[in-house]
Amino acid sequence: MVVVRYMELAQGGAALASFHHLEVLDLEGNYFVGTIPSTIKALSSLKVVSFANNKLNGSLLDHGLCELKNLQELNLQGNMFTGKLPECFNMLSSLKFFDISSNQFIGTLPPSLIANLTSLEYVDFSHNKFEGSFSFSSFSNLKNLEVVGFISDNDKFEVETEEPRGWNPMFQLKGLALSNCNINMHKGSVVPSFLLHQHRLKKLDMSHNSMEGDIPTWLMKNNTMLEFLSLMNNSFGGVFSKPFYRNPNTRWLDMSGNLMKGAISKDIQKFLPSIIRLNLSGNYLEGPIPSLIGDLSELEILDLSQNRFSGEVPLGLFTNLTRLEVLKLSNNIFHGEVLSGNLSFKLRLSILHLDSNYFSGKIGDLDDKRSILSGPSLLDISNNFFTGSIPGWISNMSYESELVVRNNRLGGQFPCGTNSFTFLDISQNHFSGSIPSCLVSESLKHLHLGSNAFTGSIPNSFCNLTNILTLDIGNNRLFGRIPKFLGELSNIRILLLGKNEFSGNIPKQLCQLTNVSLLDLSSNFLSGSIPGCLQNINRPSYQAFTDVDHFSGPSSSYSYRNPRNSWFSMIDHPYEVSGLQDEVLFTTKTLSYAYKGNVLDIMSGLDLSCNKLIGYIPEELGLLTRIHVLNLSHNMLTGPIPVNFSSLANIESLDLSFNSLSGNIPQELIKLNTLAIFNVSYNNLSGRLPEMKAQFSTFNKESYKGNPLLCGPPLENQCTIQSLMIQPTNEERSHEKWYNMDMASFYGSFGSTWFVFILGFIALLCVNPYWKRRWLDFVEECMYTCYYFVCDLVWKPL
Repeated sequence: MVVVRYMELAQGGAALASFHHLEVLDLEGNYFVGTIPSTIKALSSLKVVSFANNKLNGSLLDHGLCELKNLQELNLQGNMFTGKLPECFNMLSSLKFFDISSNQFIGTLPPSLIANLTSLEYVDFSHNKFEGSFSFSSFSNLKNLEVVGFISDNDKFEVETEEPRGWNPMFQLKGLALSNCNINMHKGSVVPSFLLHQHRLKKLDMSHNSMEGDIPTWLMKNNTMLEFLSLMNNSFGGVFSKPFYRNPNTRWLDMSGNLMKGAISKDIQKFLPSIIRLNLSGNYLEGPIPSLIGDLSELEILDLSQNRFSGEVPLGLFTNLTRLEVLKLSNNIFHGEVLSGNLSFKLRLSILHLDSNYFSGKIGDLDDKRSILSGPSLLDISNNFFTGSIPGWISNMSYESELVVRNNRLGGQFPCGTNSFTFLDISQNHFSGSIPSCLVSESLKHLHLGSNAFTGSIPNSFCNLTNILTLDIGNNRLFGRIPKFLGELSNIRILLLGKNEFSGNIPKQLCQLTNVSLLDLSSNFLSGSIPGCLQNINRPSYQAFTDVDHFSGPSSSYSYRNPRNSWFSMIDHPYEVSGLQDEVLFTTKTLSYAYKGNVLDIMSGLDLSCNKLIGYIPEELGLLTRIHVLNLSHNMLTGPIPVNFSSLANIESLDLSFNSLSGNIPQELIKLNTLAIFNVSYNNLSGRLPEMKAQFSTFNKESYKGNPLLCGPPLENQCTIQSLMIQPTNEERSHEKWYNMDMASFYGSFGSTWFVFILGFIALLCVNPYWKRRWLDFVEECMYTCYYFVCDLVWKPL
């Protein structure tokens, strides 16, 4: 047998033509580009062809693959092939292995393409762009068929299994993946009935299909060798108390995202004794966790999040399950002091989610200081009622870790240690003192310290946060000037400094933060003018606010020597454990909202409100075309509203209230079709309001109050010729906004005026002798007058 594994595909026919008796052509994973040479049809003796995991593209029409009558295995997965599948593939009657997954094929899958491939054992059409309906009964006569893969990446593909009615399969499958395939969408979304005849299934994935009805417990009864079962994101209901027959071979069970009710059976270990990964999240399960769940000695991943479980967590979850790597109990109604006392984290526990429950008490110490390395690398206890301080062991683990304790009742000073955090969120607690410099590390990407009681200034060590993406130190008691080095943190995307006591000007260095999407400097004591260069922020588009960690077991890649093993990797996709999400508070539409996860990829805003900023609004801010929120309210800004604010195409909230702005409201602002909140109240604006069109038809008079010279709907003031010509007098402006006078500018202009006057007067006396003499005579006369006046006051009583 002749085998070719590596060659230059660009050599085309010249290279291939020399292998007349070639049987195996394996060119997998070589980064080839271009198309398959049409001269491949000359290699009629080929039995195995693999172009998997390259960068080949183009259509398969007229490439000669259909001429390879002896072909038994064809692997094209992991390329960029396009177009429709050639129907001539149905002439490859010897084909046993057929994998075209992870390409860009389009169109429908004609039944005739499959029906004639009577030798077929393995077929995978996953991750393409197929559309339309495919009848699964096309496989009915393929008695050798063992593995079928349809994992769709769009919502336009449907697998129909119930027509013709009563068809019986001649095959016995070992592996079946029908994920996101709209199974029987027009037949009541029922479970495929042909599965009643299957008894050899080892792996079954029917996730993301919206199938309805009771939990198909018969799947485990009929298939005693079933190892993998995923029915996630469907609409299965019923009670989960004893849903499955005893199956010692089931190692992976995912029933998340369904409508199951009831409690977990107290003797679950009898039904699933060998379970490794159990995911029941996103249902309506309730009651306590049975204590015997600690007897599932093989368990590595347990996800019970987003249910209605209650009671206390069994101690055995932390002490008995020595192989447990991931434990997720988020978003339930658990209570108790789950982390109090001496803790014992077993060697493998790396991810622990206890967030959004009713846990309380203090965080205890590890019972064995030598086990400090065994603490979880990701610990999320946010949105609970934990008290006390952070124990030192959390800051002394010798590897990079992620910690979220947001929204608890923790306090004191955060302990320093040897640990390098990559994600640290201790916001919305009662931590105090100065911000510890030890928190800084090059690996830190997300730092949330907001809504605590930190004091002092921003540490100079923050200049070393070179990889930081999120920095939230808002709502504390920090003071001093905003450091200029913050402008050198080029990767930062969220910078929240609001609700502190910062003073001085806004550093122009912040204009260098072109990646910033949310910038909050509100509620401080900042002064000076708004830097026009802030137009540079929020330039690129980006996505980096959601981190996802994957835990996957071993999988077998395709090998032409043993293609029967490759179907394990087809269904054995990694279990995804959602990583920590950024969550920040930002004021928009007059309310403070919590933005988190993927929303932060598109949200953008600039908040400079509640400071002492003066001067005109820079016209350059009109170039922030991607911004959603702009808040400049409660300052001392003067001048007109920039006309080019009409270019803020994505603006949703624009607040300019409580300033000293004057002039008209630009009519061009009616172009802002996304504007939901518009507030210019309490300024010195005048003239006719913009027409009641588009979004401006939704604003009421509250948006304009405190501007007596504005007129037109929705205000009661009617616009007349006289009203449009009247401008506010100096007395009215002084009475209305006397506290907003720019005293620095006043004193400066007053002093400079007197200096120029005196300098000019002296110059006049120097060049004109006549006026010099007259001035000296006037001074002499004033002196004598004052002298005799004083003498009269002194001597007259005598």
